[in-house]
Amino acid sequence: MNYPKANKIDPNLIKNSIMGPNPAKLLEELMNRFPLEAGQTIMDLGCGQGVTSIMLAKEYAQRVFAVDLWISASENWQRFVAQGLTNRQIVPIHEDAHELPFAQDFFDAVVSIDSYHYFGLDKAYLGKHLLPLVKTGGWLLFAVPGFHHDIHADIPKEMLLSWSPEDLDTIHDADYWRNVIEATEGIEIVAIEEMESNEECWQDWLKTENEYAVMDRAAMNAGAGKYFNFIAIALRKK
Repeated sequence: MNYPKANKIDPNLIKNSIMGPNPAKLLEELMNRFPLEAGQTIMDLGCGQGVTSIMLAKEYAQRVFAVDLWISASENWQRFVAQGLTNRQIVPIHEDAHELPFAQDFFDAVVSIDSYHYFGLDKAYLGKHLLPLVKTGGWLLFAVPGFHHDIHADIPKEMLLSWSPEDLDTIHDADYWRNVIEATEGIEIVAIEEMESNEECWQDWLKTENEYAVMDRAAMNAGAGKYFNFIAIALRKK
């Protein structure tokens, strides 16, 4: 597929700031499938170094609260300013996904790209920590790494060239995610389905010199990519 918005993002920002398969392209595919009206208040949950937050603000004209636990608000703010953004467009927040400091019904939507699997596998998480912060009718849009089919009972040897079984614990197939999401009341499941951009997003990541990308190359060069996908999860609050 084509990525006109992702391709507008500063290539050096992509090269130096992504922390996994290209999140800008994952975001664009998700927004193409489930478009959000411009000018809304959006939480970008688990934003990392803010690539998706920048894209939401610049290319989709959203007001963004960029939340991450591992990257400081000050570091991300410097990055946002360097991209020409103001605090009327984007606000960096340094916080745990279980301690989100926002009012109920505050957000028009929540977006989470390649992060939700770190905290959202707990069936209680969505209803307890996230859904209350979203307005009725609001969207929750997640892109999570997944498998075409579950492999945990017999992990292919090429996977183990780069990852331990524990590293793969948060990666599951679409059926597994549907079971997790269905445990939450008060939502409409619009879609839980495979995405198209997996291979290209992985290629962009493996081209970087990030130390984790370098470590991932052994498995991916041995063919581990055939087991992976990304899964789009699109929900609306009832």
